[in-house]
Amino acid sequence: MTTFTRYTQGNILLLALIFAGIFATVSTAMVGHITSYDRLERTTVAATQALAIAEGALDEASYQLNQNPSYGGQVNTPLGPGVFMITVATIDSSTKRITATGYVPSNLNPVATKTVSATIGINDAVVSFHYGIQSGNGGFFMENSSKVIGNVFSGGSVIGTSQNDIYGDVISSGASGLVYGIHATSSVYAHTIGNAGAQTIIDKNAYYATTKTNTTVTGISYPNSPDQATTSLPISDAQISEWETTAAAGGTLVCTSGLYTISSGSVDIGPVKIPCDLSVSGRSVVTIHGHIWVTGNITVQNSSVVKMAASLGANNVAIIADNPSNRLTSSEISVQNTAAFQNSGTPGSFVFLISQNNSAEKGGEEAAFSLSNSASALVAYAAHGLIPLKNTVSLKEVTAYKIHLENSANVTYDTGLPSAVFESGPGGSWSLVPGTYAITR
Repeated sequence: MTTFTRYTQGNILLLALIFAGIFATVSTAMVGHITSYDRLERTTVAATQALAIAEGALDEASYQLNQNPSYGGQVNTPLGPGVFMITVATIDSSTKRITATGYVPSNLNPVATKTVSATIGINDAVVSFHYGIQSGNGGFFMENSSKVIGNVFSGGSVIGTSQNDIYGDVISSGASGLVYGIHATSSVYAHTIGNAGAQTIIDKNAYYATTKTNTTVTGISYPNSPDQATTSLPISDAQISEWETTAAAGGTLVCTSGLYTISSGSVDIGPVKIPCDLSVSGRSVVTIHGHIWVTGNITVQNSSVVKMAASLGANNVAIIADNPSNRLTSSEISVQNTAAFQNSGTPGSFVFLISQNNSAEKGGEEAAFSLSNSASALVAYAAHGLIPLKNTVSLKEVTAYKIHLENSANVTYDTGLPSAVFESGPGGSWSLVPGTYAITR
């Protein structure tokens, strides 16, 4: 049996105290390390969550802008384990800078905060006009010395009275297609060409299914040719409705006795909704910054000038007359007495005057447009209505359900129209501009 002396027992006690101290120190360090690691792990997880929330907020900003172009951001919006904040800074009409911050668990006492930013811009909607004149089933009619410089496409007949000049191809589509009384410098395509009472002249080829009558063809005639396919007009009602929504998001003006009047001076306007008739007169200069929706008639006259803002660049702008409660005798556009329309200064930009009057489509005689002496940047569009052109009116393009040219009316197709660009509409939406995303904090 081993006998411990007092000295030996003292050494053992001392060693025990030393080891106990070491154990306590190591344990404390280990607990502190584990606690610190746990805190670091939680912070790392929270930071990852905050970044995901901020990036989700960027997507939210794009979505909200596509619903409402006037969207300006939001604060303290819950998302997952935290909240987010969005600010929107406008750079120009088609570009905005979005800053989004994610907080976990809240912005009052956050464990983690992450901020990201990006530039978003409009994916432009492109509307293509491939013809100087395009009519729907109502057809296209020419009288006097009227002419078209460009191709003509009609869902109905194309009829002239005195070999009216069309400098391009002429197409009358479908099984009822009919062309006569015109002089085409290129080829003609129709189910039937010619009429006993009015001579037709074709400088190139004639493509027809059944009959060619009283027609001179310089090129080659191709009987038994298939009928040309019908096609829809370039701007759909859905797209026009989208532009109306964009205009209304810019605000609504106040009318006086059912009329909004601009009669003098220089005025900047758009995007905006005008809930009544619009009258522009008295040599006014009106600068358009975005789409305008007029829920009544539009009259522009007396040497007034309507011009696109330079900031629009190559983007086009629509001025729409559409009274949903009365499209038979309202929703009409009148441009008279040397009123002028000017582009933004960038080639390929145009003012689109759009009427939703549908009298012609319903069998009526009400005209969607009354046009004379208008300037070169103007495109007239009435998918459901009649556009009569007379006197010395000069347009870049005209599209309507039914078109009637007389006197010395002149349509000169512009080569910028196959890809007319608008800032909004189906196909045009806010989205991230590549290369602009950044984590800023």
